[in-house]
Amino acid sequence: MSSNEMNGTVFAPDNDLSENAYVSSFEQYEELYQKSIESPQTFWGEIAKQFHWETEANPKDFFSYNFDTQKGPIFTKWMTGASTNLSFNLLDRNVKNGLADQVAYYWEGNHPDDYSRITYKKLLQEVCRFANVLKSHGVQRGDTVSIYMPMVLELPIAMLACARIGAIHSIVFAGFSSDSLADRIDDCKAKVLITCDGAWRGEKPLEIKAICDEAMEKAAKLGHQVSKCIVVAHLNRVTPGCVKAAETIKSTPWNDDRDVWWNDEMEEAEAACYPEWMAAEDPLFMLYTSGSTGKPKGVLHTTAGYLLYASTTFKNVFDYKPGDIYWCTADIGWITGHTYVVYGPLANGASSVMFEGTPFFPDNDRYWQVVDKYKVNQLYTAPTAIRALMKFGDEPVLRHNLTSLRILGSVGEPINPEAWLWYYRKIGKGKCSIVDTFWQTETGGHVITPLPGATKMKPGSATFPFFGVKPSLLDENGVEVVGEGEGYLVFSQPWPGIMRTIYNNHPRYEETYFSKFPGYYCTGDGARRDADGYLWITGRIDDKLNVSGHLMSTAEIEAVLTEHKKVSESAVVSRPHPIKGECLYCFITPNQNEVFDKTLVNELKKLVRERIGPFAQPDVIQHAPGLPKTRSGKIMRRILRKIAINDRNVGDTSTLADESIVDQLFANRPE
Repeated sequence: MSSNEMNGTVFAPDNDLSENAYVSSFEQYEELYQKSIESPQTFWGEIAKQFHWETEANPKDFFSYNFDTQKGPIFTKWMTGASTNLSFNLLDRNVKNGLADQVAYYWEGNHPDDYSRITYKKLLQEVCRFANVLKSHGVQRGDTVSIYMPMVLELPIAMLACARIGAIHSIVFAGFSSDSLADRIDDCKAKVLITCDGAWRGEKPLEIKAICDEAMEKAAKLGHQVSKCIVVAHLNRVTPGCVKAAETIKSTPWNDDRDVWWNDEMEEAEAACYPEWMAAEDPLFMLYTSGSTGKPKGVLHTTAGYLLYASTTFKNVFDYKPGDIYWCTADIGWITGHTYVVYGPLANGASSVMFEGTPFFPDNDRYWQVVDKYKVNQLYTAPTAIRALMKFGDEPVLRHNLTSLRILGSVGEPINPEAWLWYYRKIGKGKCSIVDTFWQTETGGHVITPLPGATKMKPGSATFPFFGVKPSLLDENGVEVVGEGEGYLVFSQPWPGIMRTIYNNHPRYEETYFSKFPGYYCTGDGARRDADGYLWITGRIDDKLNVSGHLMSTAEIEAVLTEHKKVSESAVVSRPHPIKGECLYCFITPNQNEVFDKTLVNELKKLVRERIGPFAQPDVIQHAPGLPKTRSGKIMRRILRKIAINDRNVGDTSTLADESIVDQLFANRPE
């Protein structure tokens, strides 16, 4: 079935799933949705009752906001007057409610023979111990802690320990380069860095501590000194299939004045730590996302609203029931891991699988082996992974019993209909609802998504807004597109999980998200609404790129490329890719008298890997004797995108300063 044929195809939820779902019909969804929009205080106030509040919210000032810069500073406030603690609600509350001996995480390591588990009681004890370790190193309420770790159990322990004492955690995905880590450490002024000696990626050991040492040196040159680095010993867990690789591991680089081992610190630490009661709008964590200027933005999420939204989206979108086993394959270094590996599941007393490995090691059936082993009920993964696994055919899937699955989730980018159908038929056997979720680092949780028991699914559509979310489509002039049509995806009122600011840069927050359309939060994504009211995300309208679910800015990549001494100018666009969704296609103008050759291409790819990370490496670097620019000097990226896909229908070129450059660029395409 082609994409066009599937465009109008509707798949109803399985009857048994609908009957037992929290939201079991579209009529029920519409009723709850209207309540959430018209009476947000009542709707979210009822949900808040399940959690512990040291002080209650002021009912007269439960919710307030301003989205219009013309009316004053942008702000969002939920549950004013309330105080609570995330660690207490995720751990102590669940232990008191009888879940002490329930498994919080089934940890699955790089190899199938490397696994462990941790109960809620044990997790609480470990979090308290590490909270006391942080306090012993001078970390206090309001301090920032950077974390650069693989998917090990110490990572959620570190996050929740920060939350327990009121410290703000700033996690950096452990695939970023030392430069990227240094920039983030310096920007947030991290007091402590938590990391590992290394990690496994298939048979390859990654020396993470060495990257951290480089980053701390670079941060010091930028003006900020990390006072303490706490290191988890992980590489010594030699797993089957990695013995030969383990022999190549170098000793962990060490600074006796700064570095300490996690286990040594934990030995003497108390297993009890009184929680710091945080105000509703106190910061919980920051997470850096790509900025249009090339400088990453520290997206700041706060306490009460994020708790309400993470827990409610998790419960309803995955229809999580007590006794279910849930698995989100995302790395905690991204927002998906924050909300749907840690905060959302634990707030619901869930048992989750936490996965360090890859889909293809030791064999390409690893995902299905894990689903079968733990009898997973909800699987949440990325279209990139689904497309990569599709190419191996059905045989790896058929080796395993996947009948435990009830909900299948998709995240990170719009899923193409072919991958959706394979996921639905081959993995879900036509009985699982697919929740194709749209959201961002900035939104804190799902904002447009099917509900598995209520929403009829269209392959590739994110469908309808979640509770409390009020989307609109606007044209370039800010006029609302009513009914069927396409435009900028914006939101006219806040939900509890929306970001509150950019760390230490509120003017940039207002400029980035609220200046284009006063009165609206602008996502930077386009969307279309079909005749049935379904929303389809069409991709970035601004200068962002989405590669394998990793959001990057063109400015960020271009800034690195032009660092090379032989490069005069660069421009970066995306091109469709069968596995990644999008890949980077770069145009390079060398300096006068410099040669564009394979050596330069390889040096540029290496430079991007080192400065940003391996995931950002360009797929194509093309020689550009010049770039298509308007007379005012603006690069016409729409023309570059056409060249990247070899589509000569480039449209109007009359505004270009030099129209002949277009033919030259087509002639220079490397394939």
